[in-house]
Amino acid sequence: MSTLLFENVRLIDPAAELDQPGRLLVRNGVIEATDKAGAEGKPEGAQVIDGHGAVLCPGLVDMRVEIGEPGHEYRETIASAARAASAGGITTIAILPTCEPAIDNPALVRLLRSRGEETGAITILPYGALTKGCKGQELAEIGLLNEAGAVAFTDGARAIDPARLMRQALTYASGFNVMVVQHPEEPSLAGSGCATAGELATRMGLPSIPTVAESIMIARDIRLAELTGGRLHFGHVSTAEGLELIRQAKARGLNVTCDTAPHYFDLNENAIGDFRTYAKFSPPLRAEADRKAVCAALADGTIDAIASDHLPRDADDKRLPFAQAATGGTGMVTLLGVTLARVHDGTLTLPQALALLTHKPAGLLKSDAGTLAKGATADLCLFAPEQSWLVEAGKLPGRAQNTPFDRRALEGKVLGTWKAGNRVFEATPA
Repeated sequence: MSTLLFENVRLIDPAAELDQPGRLLVRNGVIEATDKAGAEGKPEGAQVIDGHGAVLCPGLVDMRVEIGEPGHEYRETIASAARAASAGGITTIAILPTCEPAIDNPALVRLLRSRGEETGAITILPYGALTKGCKGQELAEIGLLNEAGAVAFTDGARAIDPARLMRQALTYASGFNVMVVQHPEEPSLAGSGCATAGELATRMGLPSIPTVAESIMIARDIRLAELTGGRLHFGHVSTAEGLELIRQAKARGLNVTCDTAPHYFDLNENAIGDFRTYAKFSPPLRAEADRKAVCAALADGTIDAIASDHLPRDADDKRLPFAQAATGGTGMVTLLGVTLARVHDGTLTLPQALALLTHKPAGLLKSDAGTLAKGATADLCLFAPEQSWLVEAGKLPGRAQNTPFDRRALEGKVLGTWKAGNRVFEATPA
């Protein structure tokens, strides 16, 4: 194994409250030491990497990713997802169980973990299906899936509808101290809606979803978490009212957490104008007031993590009338750049933003990733926070190209990504 010495870098490790110019030494794929700027000496045979002042941080941890394999490999494979992740500075991904077959079998959990290792570029942390087949009818074998390596349990973008079933899930999962992840959308209110209820949806003639579909589900499940003592996490929260309910639950000491995705703090419902299906998501994009509320919740700590909500789709899935088109967008390549937009506008500091992308999601998943601590695996991301790059659908790494940020200039370019000390991505010179 090689010895690497990163010099002339800004070391940021939010887990250790580290933010300083310095050096980092990697030996045999493990972080051996960090030094302050100006330190001298070089281990014999070390490869020196000059960061030219760029930020060196832990490899990003993306806690909400769907890939096409198994079942929909035409959308994306594990190999193509690894390429996209590496280009985005991501070294660990938690994948949703809503593939075909669903991840409700311990053997599939073990297989996906091993397939991630085979790429040499990413660690795959599989979610276990909360219900058999992710059909919302009967609990899956949570204990066996947890033993096989499932990091948490969810039905992905399918909300657990029956309150009794959700209560059972939280109760049973609490016995294993594992997290239940809910899609916060009351199904009977959401129906076949595809846009947030309001003037825009009315003018466009689109079936709509009221924002209370999110807050009603959040309010119900917070009460169930309080009743059962279970660990409850809400994915891609997008409304002011929903976030306020979570804020209040945390103030009461409940074991409730949440994440959001870049499109909910960077875009609002106007992005679907002209029936732009690449901006169709579930939950749908919200009004500007909700977008601002998500930004505020990032800053005050209500939101525990930022996840890409990566959902690859084939072009034919999107080239349909808006109401019929598939939801979702590719998000791993743009995760860091869009998040840094909230640093550039003053919403977050750079360490705050990186905490939401590294050790905080890792902590939720009980992973030891997301740190530059001595002895940690050398999963690293080197990026230039001020360097701009253009998002171009059709030219993104990986197979999926359905991005809502097409033709967007982002500030924050990933220059290199290392997995266990091995370089798995290097930016093309400008």
